Amino acid sequence: MLLKIHPENPSQRQIKMVVECLSDGGIIICPTDTVYGLGCDIFKSRAIERIARIKGIRPEKANFSFLCHELSQLSEFAKPLNNNLFKLMKRVLPGPYTFILEANNTVPKYIQSKKKTVGIRVPNNNIPIEIVRQLGHPIMSTSIHDEDQLIEYTTDPELIYEKYRDLVDLVIDGGFGGNLASTILDCTGPEVTIIREGLGPLDIF
Repeated sequence: MLLKIHPENPSQRQIKMVVECLSDGGIIICPTDTVYGLGCDIFKSRAIERIARIKGIRPEKANFSFLCHELSQLSEFAKPLNNNLFKLMKRVLPGPYTFILEANNTVPKYIQSKKKTVGIRVPNNNIPIEIVRQLGHPIMSTSIHDEDQLIEYTTDPELIYEKYRDLVDLVIDGGFGGNLASTILDCTGPEVTIIREGLGPLDIF
């Protein structure tokens, strides 16, 4: 199913349809403030396994991220942050950054890496924000890569739907996506380390 949702003012009725799909163990493709991504409920292990199969990887090696609707949700899944890190995250979120944090025991074991970390995002896009708000907990997300050697990410939701319609339960058309992924910052050591430079500027420190 291809579902067109207004990116600035998402219909609550349509958001409810997406939440029901996720609650039933469905897989969606959703826009963010960067690229389109595969997503599911973090507590639906079979859905996570399906996404891992689509990407051809094992769940524990997938580097999936959690999409949260606000910064306060982090405390449910990550170990306490120091003041400097919290101030940094508060300054740049919502925004195009993925923060790698130490996971707490709430993070399902089947998606924890061996390092017991979790990637956290608060995207600056009302569609995933409202989905997570209605669902009541984060959704798991992983970027959709294009097989074309010149184009890393597909930006047209209709083309995404054509490719994935038989693999996922719902594709959200929230307008054209970006072609640059989030900046990834590893915050598990004494200093913040840049893992990948993406859309988020690096002059935030």
